[in-house]
Amino acid sequence: MEQPPASQGSLSWRLSSHPITLVCFLGFRISSLLVYLFGLLFTSNFVLIFIITILLLAADFYYLKNIAGRRLVGLRWWNEVDGQSGDSHWVFESSDPNTRTINATDSRFFWLALYAQPLLWVALGVVAILKFEFIWLSLVVIAMVLTITNTLAFSRCDKFGQASNLASSAMYSSGMARNIAGGLLSSVFRR
Repeated sequence: MEQPPASQGSLSWRLSSHPITLVCFLGFRISSLLVYLFGLLFTSNFVLIFIITILLLAADFYYLKNIAGRRLVGLRWWNEVDGQSGDSHWVFESSDPNTRTINATDSRFFWLALYAQPLLWVALGVVAILKFEFIWLSLVVIAMVLTITNTLAFSRCDKFGQASNLASSAMYSSGMARNIAGGLLSSVFRR
């Protein structure tokens, strides 16, 4: 029985304009999580798992910021420091939509992976707190800083608001963000 061909924008890496970039991007995103989650099955050495996970997170940060973001969705960002005043400012750049067409499949994979990984690390942080594994929490905090930095930078970089229909529809149209923020603020001020 033949399956109909996948439509543009579906989550099939075969439809990507840059399949090698996409596979490497997803590989780096997934590998740090897998080493963190399953590293203890192969070794009981915390330091080894810590170092491998940090190296994979650093490679993911670099690859996403400098290669995958530019090739998959046409976005780049960097931080510049003024040599005289020492002030730091972020620079955001996006490709001209008139000269470059962004592949819908690449875009969906990019934004889904970009927003999903920080959420997974936050969940792993909660698990580490609940299990009182504070040494693992240090690794999770480093992972959250790296992934959230990239997520915020690319979200700000997407000046046309095309970042993710998934995130915008889930968070804003249903009022979920407002409800969460209101609940957190009211619980803080009630105490």
